[in-house]
Amino acid sequence: MLLDSGWYHNAGEQGDTVISSRVRLARNISSVPFPVRLNVNRKNEINEKICSAVYKCQLPLNAIDMSRLYGYEAVSLAERHLITPEFASVSDGRVLLLSQDEKISIMLNENDHIRIQVIEEGLSPEKAAEKAFEIDSLLDGELQFAFDRRFGFLNQSPRDIGTGMRVSVMMHLPALSKTGAMSKFASTAAKLGLTVRGAYGDSTDPKGDIYRLSNNVVMGISESQAVSNLKSIALQLATKERRTAEEFVRDISVKDRINRSMGLLSSAVLLSVDEMMEALSWVRLGAVYSLVDIKPQTVNSLFVTMQPATLNVLAGTKLSSVQGDEIRAKIVREKLYTK
Repeated sequence: MLLDSGWYHNAGEQGDTVISSRVRLARNISSVPFPVRLNVNRKNEINEKICSAVYKCQLPLNAIDMSRLYGYEAVSLAERHLITPEFASVSDGRVLLLSQDEKISIMLNENDHIRIQVIEEGLSPEKAAEKAFEIDSLLDGELQFAFDRRFGFLNQSPRDIGTGMRVSVMMHLPALSKTGAMSKFASTAAKLGLTVRGAYGDSTDPKGDIYRLSNNVVMGISESQAVSNLKSIALQLATKERRTAEEFVRDISVKDRINRSMGLLSSAVLLSVDEMMEALSWVRLGAVYSLVDIKPQTVNSLFVTMQPATLNVLAGTKLSSVQGDEIRAKIVREKLYTK
């Protein structure tokens, strides 16, 4: 059975191209050393203090002690974009606070004491930011975050000093990617104060043609400006994707590739994650332009839930590569072809 409570099962604004919007806020408690200078016992004390503040603020979050998870369970959280890979790599002294719908997650004692994250479906960075700053304000009232009037929020990494905010959108851009236009955009993104990378894989080999577009400037710009700038660029990319795709899908070879991908997903007994990501990208393109009878959000959920570690979570055990490929093929067939 698929994880059925996550944000990745739903579609939102600009949902043909934009899968999700995310806001992260890096915060540290005033007069407390950064996590890099704390031992495990001290980190655990800080975790208890933060969890107590969360309880007082009545935030509906469940605490997950990362040291009690199997390795694949921690990696699955990263695959579902709930934590960073770095947070998953070290467990001692780290706690994750997570909402039932997986839209709100708070990482404790990674690079900073607190990393607030909010995810919303579609192109809705303002909504994600509003919720993130509401949580920020509540916790600040209980914990008092480190802040300087000249520099802004004080964080371990100089790159995060200022607003401490990272805002990003995850986009499916198959037409731009497959025609080479995204590689050209990625090379000029830095001039716009942005970073473009693959949400799965790197910017030169984005699995499933899924990209994450994020701000790269946190000082000298307001939070609202950062959100507005990123949304504007995302809308421009969405428009370019549609214009390119409308011509792209008229090509008989593209239609053939979409149908072949459907055939692979309907008949494969073993399905590797790379095969799946490539085939699903073609199928989602076909779904957006009504060439196949599948909802794009169905593909969105498979992009996330059929990753290797998350598949282990669904199975409740560590699977071999062949076992994972077999189960992945079975679930994909059921989700795409069961009406």
